[in-house]
Amino acid sequence: MADATADDTADGGTPAVSPAPAEVALVTGASRGIGRAVALGLARAGLRVGLLARDGEALAEAAAELTAAGGRAAFAVADVSDAEAVRDAVAALVADLGPVDLLVNNAGRIDAEVPLWEADVEQWHGVVATNLLGSFHVSRAVLPAMVARGGGRTVDIVSGAGARDWDVASAYTATKAGQLRLVGHVHEAGFARGLRAFGVAPGTVETRMSTSMLVHRNRTEFTPVERTVDLVAAIGRGELDDWSGRYLRVTHDDVTSLRAHGTPAPGARRLGITPWGEDDPNAGEGLVPPAR
Repeated sequence: MADATADDTADGGTPAVSPAPAEVALVTGASRGIGRAVALGLARAGLRVGLLARDGEALAEAAAELTAAGGRAAFAVADVSDAEAVRDAVAALVADLGPVDLLVNNAGRIDAEVPLWEADVEQWHGVVATNLLGSFHVSRAVLPAMVARGGGRTVDIVSGAGARDWDVASAYTATKAGQLRLVGHVHEAGFARGLRAFGVAPGTVETRMSTSMLVHRNRTEFTPVERTVDLVAAIGRGELDDWSGRYLRVTHDDVTSLRAHGTPAPGARRLGITPWGEDDPNAGEGLVPPAR
């Protein structure tokens, strides 16, 4: 349940509640890679963890690994691009583990490293369906209960590719930027209701996806996945609530550096248009991040 003694206020003077530390997490794309590592780290931190992905056999193995580490886990098979399947999966996990108070939208795909005019249409649609619609479907299935209970936290695993222009993988970059917009939306719409939302970019972790990419074919150093695990666990504990609505990048950010920075300035680490100067007519509301 939420802690109604928080000092923060949302726009309009409404008291903004702070969620209690998470007890139940839901991680999508949890059968392998970053999702599996995050799920295991949260289980080791004492959370009950729901695992969701398409590969039932891999999910069963991941759940067994979490249980062997002393955690409590349950899994459900669903494709995040299927809204009805997601609703059923979330309902089953909640029935087993209890209400979700930390959601980690991690499931993701990448398209071919070609310019947009060479992109495969079906593949492009598939990336959008998994990365952006998938995040929406799972959030839509989880957040109403969070709001009803007084709040909770969401993490979208995003990418530096969504925060800058890139000459390839146009579906991936567009969807990761879109996920950052969803993070900002959940923050703006849910802050006063106890929701906290974060976009976490994990850097280049050594996974099946990253090692298949041409841009990384000669890479020998990768970002340790433990950095992402540590940051997500700290978010679940409520240690980084001042950074709600913002973009965090584990190659440069950790719990210590973010907390040492203090409360970020309005608009800091928010996705927006950079004006050419104070006289830029496009520097008004709606084109730069709103203050919070």
